[in-house]
Amino acid sequence: MLIDCETCVVRDVACADCVVTVLLDRSESQAPVVLDDEERAAIGVLADSGLVPPLRLVPATYDERRAGGAARAG
Repeated sequence: MLIDCETCVVRDVACADCVVTVLLDRSESQAPVVLDDEERAAIGVLADSGLVPPLRLVPATYDERRAGGAARAG
């Protein structure tokens, strides 16, 4: 799984309650995070236990990414 906060639809809305922010201090733009199946499962167990918030990533669609790029450019 590729987690790219730059393309998350709920970026700046759900970041404070996202496991990526909690575990990796994603307060500034950085490279995407890649999680394998075991890491995703481990985070799921931690989240289900209430120890960390769940992953809140909502990936943008291709059209949303294109529109966002056009909006930033203009």
